[in-house]
Amino acid sequence: MSDVHIVAVAGSLRDKSYTRECLRHALRAAERAGATTELLDLREFDLPILDPDRDAVRDVEQFTARVRAADSVILGTPVYHGSYSGALKNALDHCGFDEFENTTVGLLAVAGGSFPVTALEHLRSVCRALNAWVLPHQAAVPQVSNAIAAGEFTDDDLGDRVRTLAVRATEYANIEPDSRTPEACENRGADD
Repeated sequence: MSDVHIVAVAGSLRDKSYTRECLRHALRAAERAGATTELLDLREFDLPILDPDRDAVRDVEQFTARVRAADSVILGTPVYHGSYSGALKNALDHCGFDEFENTTVGLLAVAGGSFPVTALEHLRSVCRALNAWVLPHQAAVPQVSNAIAAGEFTDDDLGDRVRTLAVRATEYANIEPDSRTPEACENRGADD
């Protein structure tokens, strides 16, 4: 597994982000499983709202190149109005098949309240539209302010779920993709 590189994208812009904290937890588990890791903090990139008629800016090119270089990508998001964050949506809009096709993707969502299932479902749909291979295992962290203290999980089951996500992202980073389906052949993306 030493040749596996995992990139985690933090879809939260908050300074004290539970999403970022959960992703750091996941990346430590991936490192223990033998991967090299990198956290892409969206606060560090100037990613303008996508306008396909404008030229890409330097930060966009740097961001997409780092995603493209990953063997696995873990997408982490807070839940906003039952879905994933606008910051993550915009970052994904700047990406495409070059970054995600046949790439293993793990999904993580955190919520201040109840179980963040719809955010995970929405992200899964986006990743599948980009022909990514989305891990069946996903990590949901409800009532996150009660689940983490001093950077550590207080709920062992939730901590195990996040660690398992990272281990699966490492184990399945180089999974051989299925042969093209008729549906995938029809998915030509936004270039049409």
